Amino acid sequence: MDEKKRGRGPAGSGGRTDKPEGRERREERSERREREQKRPADADEELIVGRNAAAEALKSGRALHVLYVKKGEKTGAALPIIAACRERGVPVKEADGKKLDFMCGHQNHQGIILIAAVKEYASVDDVLRRAEERGEAPFIVICDGIEDPHNLGAIIRSCEAGGAHGVIVPERRSAGLSGIVGKTSAGALEYLPVARVTNLTATIKDLQKRGIWVYAADMDGQSYLETDFSGPVAVVIGGEGAGVSRLVRETADAVVSIPMKGQINSLNASVAAGILIFRIAGTRK
Repeated sequence: MDEKKRGRGPAGSGGRTDKPEGRERREERSERREREQKRPADADEELIVGRNAAAEALKSGRALHVLYVKKGEKTGAALPIIAACRERGVPVKEADGKKLDFMCGHQNHQGIILIAAVKEYASVDDVLRRAEERGEAPFIVICDGIEDPHNLGAIIRSCEAGGAHGVIVPERRSAGLSGIVGKTSAGALEYLPVARVTNLTATIKDLQKRGIWVYAADMDGQSYLETDFSGPVAVVIGGEGAGVSRLVRETADAVVSIPMKGQINSLNASVAAGILIFRIAGTRK
């Protein structure tokens, strides 16, 4: 092929020239990608910046996802805001000043940034009440360490479509009900209650006392195809990488697995959840 048609540059550059403006554009794109990779998962959500704005948001009773507090600022004017968040069950996380600056575009955050949620959290009783109102045995999905909002949104979507009565997530190590979760759920979040609890293990024990059989989805368990999912049931889906936590696995009544036929020995969390949700749905009357 003609060298000119191929657009070869000097020294076999394969068509890329080294003009200064070209290098600058590439460097800008590279820096932008790097910034986006470092960007917190919830930084694109609605931010409530500063102490006064945060205090008013708490007074209004609006749904909130998480409070970020600058490290070393848990004193003085920040204390009432932190106390109000803890009273409402809103997680409080410490972050360095540079992260807070980046999240809010260098606004005057005063060491406080609240992130709004797209929906208020329900309670476990709300989830169980939904089953009772429908005259059905409870069917609950428990997310243990699902920190990717896209995975959580996809799981909520499958739950709603598969007839589950609700989802339970832990206060820590979990994606919140952010805009990304709402969008990925394709609207399912509007119809399905999501309860947030302080201690997953204690919640599982409480469900067991109420007659609900709890299955942990993990490796080395009984095949889900050979498991009887009839009656009141909850299934625990672990996060990417770590899977179901040790205490949760030990507390569950049984461990179920999805047999793998190929070289890869695990599935994406939301895919595994979808398989189990519709297997359980198919066994219910």
